[in-house]
Amino acid sequence: MSTETFEFQVEARQLLQLMIHSVYSNKDVFLRELVSNASDALDKLRLAALRDDLSDVDVSDLHIELEVDKEARTLTVRDNGIGMSYDEVTRLIGTIANSGTAKFLQELREAEDAAGADGLIGQFGVGFYSGFMVADEVTLVTRRAGETQGTRWTSRGEGTYTLETVEEAPQGTSVTLHLKPADSENQLHDYTSTWKIREIVKRYSDFITWPVRLLPERGEDGAEAGEPETLNSMKALWARPRDEVSDDEYHELYKHIAHDWREPLETIRLQAEGTFEYQALLFVPSHAPHDLFTQGYQRGVQLYVKRVFIMDDCEELLPPYLRFVKGVVDAQDLSLNVSREILQQDRHIRMIQRRLTKKVLATVKDLRTSAPERYATFWREFGPVLKEGLVTDSENRDAILAASSFATTHDADEPTTLQAYVERMKDGQKDIYYMTGESRRAIEDSPHMEAFRAKGVEVLLLTDAVDEVWVDAVGEFEGRPLRSVAKGEIDLDGDREERTDAEKEQQDEEYAGLLGWMTEHLSEDVKEVRLSSRLTVSPACVVSDANELTPALENMYRAMGQEVPHAKRILELNPEHQLVKSLNRAYAEQQQDRSELTETADLLHALAVLAEGGRPKEPARFVKLVADRLERTL
Repeated sequence: MSTETFEFQVEARQLLQLMIHSVYSNKDVFLRELVSNASDALDKLRLAALRDDLSDVDVSDLHIELEVDKEARTLTVRDNGIGMSYDEVTRLIGTIANSGTAKFLQELREAEDAAGADGLIGQFGVGFYSGFMVADEVTLVTRRAGETQGTRWTSRGEGTYTLETVEEAPQGTSVTLHLKPADSENQLHDYTSTWKIREIVKRYSDFITWPVRLLPERGEDGAEAGEPETLNSMKALWARPRDEVSDDEYHELYKHIAHDWREPLETIRLQAEGTFEYQALLFVPSHAPHDLFTQGYQRGVQLYVKRVFIMDDCEELLPPYLRFVKGVVDAQDLSLNVSREILQQDRHIRMIQRRLTKKVLATVKDLRTSAPERYATFWREFGPVLKEGLVTDSENRDAILAASSFATTHDADEPTTLQAYVERMKDGQKDIYYMTGESRRAIEDSPHMEAFRAKGVEVLLLTDAVDEVWVDAVGEFEGRPLRSVAKGEIDLDGDREERTDAEKEQQDEEYAGLLGWMTEHLSEDVKEVRLSSRLTVSPACVVSDANELTPALENMYRAMGQEVPHAKRILELNPEHQLVKSLNRAYAEQQQDRSELTETADLLHALAVLAEGGRPKEPARFVKLVADRLERTL
């Protein structure tokens, strides 16, 4: 049988070098990852057997074995699970087929401390590679269930690996680590020590569904002296009473499920009894994965039926906007042969989803008052994705709003709830005001905010992309309309019944000629030029009509491949600004030649577009006009 040598994919080679040469605070993680991989292989085999995909395969004694050879200094992790074919070994072990690999490598290099670096192990399926932290050479022998031929993979982690087919391979996968010498200074323990192996398995893998057996050491004649020792309890944490499970045990289960080294932010237990019974153990992570908003993000929680693993990523158990939640749901009344198609129609699954969703939202809401610091972490990491539910889940919209918080001009540091905003509204104020933008500073510096700042009216500062969408979907809160300060006409004096109609009519008459002329001159770019009640310092601003899409929303739809018509904006002038007053006076005086006035009008419009973060229609012409005007002042 021939042996072929291959080179690692570039990213895999870089990852290997980082694994081998970086200093980690806890190298014990390698065994946890290998045992976890073995457990996944056993889950997949049991599932395949239940679905009759592999009806002739023996699943009566599925287990994980650990074997130590002190003389050869090897540690072998072996399972009799689903195994891999030759092609799967090439695809899964020789490469890292994930679009986020480059970012993962960057995060790994930039991790500020050893714990942060440890926290990245387990992502992208790189748990197997962690073996190179403790081994000079790794050998993998595997045979896929149902096939007759096996595969041997070997590498020293130096850029190449070898592959060969083998005839006498048992079903499943074995990973043999040729261990490096123990080095206490670098936290490299002696992993041929049976007490150390017991400690690691008990600490990290006690909850594994399958037995993890430590084989007895072999005598001089090569025979095993004694019986295998089962190291883990195999107790499902979600099935045990809360007072019998420590927080550490919950945290280790989360790390196993989520492949995350960090502890979860919050643990949520739920148990339903009666006509339909199920148990749920959910976790809210403390850190958002980098691919949370990518199309290929794998969401969903693990589904068990009577403690039998069914599905790793059951999307039907939680809505997409809660895709960051990890955990386990164990149902008592579902069929073991359930499929994704059946789940989509199953009323029991829909019932579980409704209850889990309400429980998660209630937990987040309670965090805001009971643990403000943890809530602040949650909102920083998952606020944008949670707000997607305001658009997609009208049934739970009130609960999502109750769990949400928003930056506001009321406090530079502390976000607010809509309920608190309403309680602080000024007498006579009818609307909840908000503004969307790229950043808090950009919004606060916007001309649209001037009158609100001058009159002390609170404004919500919304800086996430989803904010452009959900405010229109929600529309109002407790009968108070949500109103953009950059759309429609704003009359803050009207809110307090202080403005007089006579003053408004006189001002409109004084500027009528200029407004009509500018509306006609700028008709290709604006639908109307009118006087503004929202400006106190700036000469002009552009706003959207009350029922029109904002430029940001237009761009968002176009980025998603949806063609939307371009909506002309409205140019508002500040009648109290000296530039606008002078322009109005010049318009009245220059009845014949208004060529310079047209340039001024163009400049005023371009400046208003720039002020809101846009770009002038003709940047080169705008620069030339500004340069010419500056030249005349010198």
